[in-house]
Amino acid sequence: MKDLKYLVAFTIPLSALIALYFQGYWSYFTPIFAFVVIPILEMLLPVDTTNYSEETISEKKVNRLFDWLLYLNLPIVYGLLIASLIIVSQNTLETYEFIGIMLSVGMVLGSNGINVAHELGHRQTTNERFIGKALLLPSLYMHFYIEHNFGHHLHAATKEDPATARYNQTVYGFWFTSTTRQYVGAWKIQKNLLSRSNQSFLSFNNDMFWYVILQLGYLLTVLLVFGLIGFLFALGAAVVGFLLLETVNYIEHYGLLRSKTD
Repeated sequence: MKDLKYLVAFTIPLSALIALYFQGYWSYFTPIFAFVVIPILEMLLPVDTTNYSEETISEKKVNRLFDWLLYLNLPIVYGLLIASLIIVSQNTLETYEFIGIMLSVGMVLGSNGINVAHELGHRQTTNERFIGKALLLPSLYMHFYIEHNFGHHLHAATKEDPATARYNQTVYGFWFTSTTRQYVGAWKIQKNLLSRSNQSFLSFNNDMFWYVILQLGYLLTVLLVFGLIGFLFALGAAVVGFLLLETVNYIEHYGLLRSKTD
């Protein structure tokens, strides 16, 4: 029963569902819940400083419950996304409601989408990596899989790492440099990976080409099915999603710098 505490991770999509249902000023419930309610609860609730025993850790590593909790994010993310697209395209919303719902759903794309994709991207099975990449799709950040696993892990806390903010760099400046450098870096990494296996850059195995096709296909589908309003919503929610990730990167890596050794 203690493992059920991990269901707290689903309070973010639950808050987005509340935002979708009630609309109005409730449209902003997710950012308020995430940046106001949760921090207050963290200050008020007691902190558990105990560590699991080695035996308990071994048991949890083979407990499939945790895997299924990760997989469950796929239908949750896409279910909320589709529901929100239906609502914004079929109802006349006030501008502030549209923006609020976009922020709420975008935060789900970042927290339960990109964040979970980050974990699954480290897994070794093809199916889990597929789910991870599918969770990156609505945020238009599929290149994150390549850049993070083959770039960030190698260059973290160095000047070569786009996800490491420089000392005195503003978060807004970091948003621009990190997103652009990561995307360009992903193409370079993909080219090097293909070169190492003696494959052409125009190879069928160039994943970056597939990411572009899938993401453009996603946006085109949204445009055709849900119209311009749906397209703008999907685009805005995607930006919110990946900027949430980059804000976390900014906080986690700000000012870090490793010394290079021979």
